[in-house]
Amino acid sequence: MSLASREFRTVIGVSGPLLFLGGVARATVGELVRIRPPEGPERRGQVLEVSERHVVVQVFEETAGIDADQTRVLFTGDLARADLALEMLGRVFSGAGLPIDGGPPIVPERRADINGTPLNPAAREKPADFIQTGISTIDGLNTLVRGQKLPIFSGAGLPANEIAAQIVRQARVRGEGEEFAVIFAAMGITFRDASFFLKSFEESGALDRTVIYLNRADDPTIERMLTPRFALTAAEYLAFEHGLHVLVILTDMTNYCEAVREVSTAREEIPGRRGYPGYLYSDLATLYERAGRVKGKPGSITQIPILSMPDDDVTHPIPDLTGYITEGQIVLSRALHRKGVYPPIDVLPSLSRLMNLGLGAGKTREDHKGVSDQLYSAYAQGRDLRRLEAIVGEGGLSELDRKYLAVAEQFERLFVGQGAADRSIEETLDLGWRILSGLPEEELIRVQKGILHKYYRRIEEEILERGEKRDAVYP
Repeated sequence: MSLASREFRTVIGVSGPLLFLGGVARATVGELVRIRPPEGPERRGQVLEVSERHVVVQVFEETAGIDADQTRVLFTGDLARADLALEMLGRVFSGAGLPIDGGPPIVPERRADINGTPLNPAAREKPADFIQTGISTIDGLNTLVRGQKLPIFSGAGLPANEIAAQIVRQARVRGEGEEFAVIFAAMGITFRDASFFLKSFEESGALDRTVIYLNRADDPTIERMLTPRFALTAAEYLAFEHGLHVLVILTDMTNYCEAVREVSTAREEIPGRRGYPGYLYSDLATLYERAGRVKGKPGSITQIPILSMPDDDVTHPIPDLTGYITEGQIVLSRALHRKGVYPPIDVLPSLSRLMNLGLGAGKTREDHKGVSDQLYSAYAQGRDLRRLEAIVGEGGLSELDRKYLAVAEQFERLFVGQGAADRSIEETLDLGWRILSGLPEEELIRVQKGILHKYYRRIEEEILERGEKRDAVYP
């Protein structure tokens, strides 16, 4: 051991992705190390825990071939840092922040600790600006605002990736005509999914304003714990130092949480719910809470984490804890997906807690709140009547009940099932009124009377001009 170089040969054990060393002086949590086994390439690691007895290092690559007697471990004294510059846009990096697109290394404007620094809550600006995603179920009923964190709860085989790519293509801030700079972080995804995203971004022209961090399924598991931190550090640099509006897509957070559980198991920590460590909540919070706006700075970070719910269980620890930290959720429906509806967003369990801050006159339209509430109510009632119809048959329903059933069907087929279309908020709200016109005016009790008379009667006049039936909507 040389104190000058801080190189040690005191490996006392290896467990999964973890390396245990004894007799180490002056180690720091988060410090980077270089691991030099007697044979094979040099490997990288990071100090995870420091105690009087030992130091725990998480190894970014495989631990196979590390010999306890001959392996040398060099403590660098440096923390994990990201190289940051505007030339990151349009580039593809590994989950550890290394270029993998064949381009030259980044010449950094500065280097920053990937763990970031906590943002003073008093310095946060309240999110208030409507983001138009072009997807009616989000814009109309679960409105996203700039600086919000709004996750997508998916399931195996559901098109969460396609929806994320569509949002990247279409997201913009109304009134400013601004497109977002996009930070895309993929953790543990397949080669096929990685190719899909790269091709989608390239074909849509979004690649030039996107920074991509890819940790594929065959990449080191531990690297998945670094990937979102590199991505969010880049987002903070673009947003708060260069004033850009940044949209961060994190997929799949379930793979990230599995990596956290693997490290926790290797450390022999006492497991919590379903084997996940008890600190999973605070660990996720260190990522999600890096979204937002800062007073006096023009930039913003909006987060859309994507997670797969094991067995479609919304009470699983990952979606459950995510829901506590974030400001709502977009839930994908397997039943709608089986019916061929895209995007299969189930609006009833979906929620945007900041929705009311981003709608209304001057932001979207004066009728937005009323249309949203009334569509939600009518669709919920139509879904309940479907169950009743299965018991008593259509003949046991009243004429009004059958109208609610028709509205629910039109809502799923036309409003939800828009396909890959990019709808403005005006198109979304107008379509909502067309669907609601299938109900008598006296049923629309969730819309203010002045707004109801203005828009409902305008729809009636359009229907009469076209010679359509009273309850018709767009074909």
